[in-house]
Amino acid sequence: MRKLLLVLILAASTLGVFAQNTPYTDQVFTPAIKTVEFYNTKKEQSFPLIELNSSQQLLLAFDDLRGSSRNFYYTVEHCDENWNPTNIAQSEYLQGFNEDQIRDYNYSSSTVQKYTHYELKYPNQYLAAPKISGNYVLKVYEDGDKSRMALIRRFYVLDPKVSMMAEVAPSNDNSLRQTNQKINFQIDCGNLRVQNPNYDIKALVVQNRRPETAVMNTQPASIQGNRLIYNDVNTNDFLGLNEFRHFDTRTLKLNSDRVGHIYKDTANTVVLLTDFTQNQPNYAFYYDNNGKFFPGNSDGSDPRIDADYAHMYFTLASTKSPDEGSAYIVGMFNNYQLNDSNKLYYDPADRHFHIQMLMKQGVYDYEYVWLPKGAQKPDDTAFAGSHYETENEYQIFVYYHPAGARWTELVGYRPLNTTPKR
Repeated sequence: MRKLLLVLILAASTLGVFAQNTPYTDQVFTPAIKTVEFYNTKKEQSFPLIELNSSQQLLLAFDDLRGSSRNFYYTVEHCDENWNPTNIAQSEYLQGFNEDQIRDYNYSSSTVQKYTHYELKYPNQYLAAPKISGNYVLKVYEDGDKSRMALIRRFYVLDPKVSMMAEVAPSNDNSLRQTNQKINFQIDCGNLRVQNPNYDIKALVVQNRRPETAVMNTQPASIQGNRLIYNDVNTNDFLGLNEFRHFDTRTLKLNSDRVGHIYKDTANTVVLLTDFTQNQPNYAFYYDNNGKFFPGNSDGSDPRIDADYAHMYFTLASTKSPDEGSAYIVGMFNNYQLNDSNKLYYDPADRHFHIQMLMKQGVYDYEYVWLPKGAQKPDDTAFAGSHYETENEYQIFVYYHPAGARWTELVGYRPLNTTPKR
């Protein structure tokens, strides 16, 4: 019996270690929580990054469709460059309290769908800013119980110690020059003490904030003095994809762009026009927000609480067969994650794919992806193709691991747009 008990204890301990080392992703664990926003307060839907020892703040906002008020608490946790928890005490990266309650909330006003809107600005007087740079996650949970996690959001604390130059170029592979965008960049380390660039420095390139597109550069192609040059012919070669689709429901009183019908009864229902495959050989520009979404209500005074929810009906016309795989709808509004909540169903009667989703009024970017049967990675080009000319945003991060240090610092950040804003 004692031997069996020892085995169970060791197993539980091992499982705990595995759970602790699981990389963090942006997630919502409570289905009733909708419309999660997280950005630097300088600009709506801006990148969730603040500089170390600055007065900058992040805004977290979300709606709880269960009504009434809940006791939400939050804390922050330091991570490594791969979003694994850092094995250091909270006192090493936080000063003062390490958790607090979300106190700012308001009930929806004059809406069919009742909800409670919560907001949090961090850092604040109750929970101070981190003491070191790097990757962090903000965790929100109910009643001070971390086993009742509501949501997790990634954010970044930057201590700028390096400078960067970056450019977008056609792919070095002639067969991909019409479809791909190649990112080349240089890091000027300045006075940063870099003993071994292949170990001390890592550079991450991400397209449109999509974690699944991330490419980690562990060694430069060449070194010139204090400059690390990343222009390897096969690295950081991204599909350009196509511009995002979009819809605008800031008003439910008339049909706007991409809206076919609006029905208002005991619930709001919006039927969007049918989406067709855009996989054409020639690129056509149209403005998008690179996957972002902006809640809003042009008929109200405060969209945080008077923007209503509507059942959005999407239809995708495609020759794809459900026997071959599955279609999903993705965007920043659902963190580009593939699950049953954003999986389209196939109607053999009209041979189209359909989905209905409950979404808050606003302007949304979205796209369809195809997951072939047996595949682990979706095909982003199946319904929209890929073009070198597509306007995209890239984010380049520089991580520094000082010799003997127990954590990784974020010492560089460079946003890059493929084309000047039209």
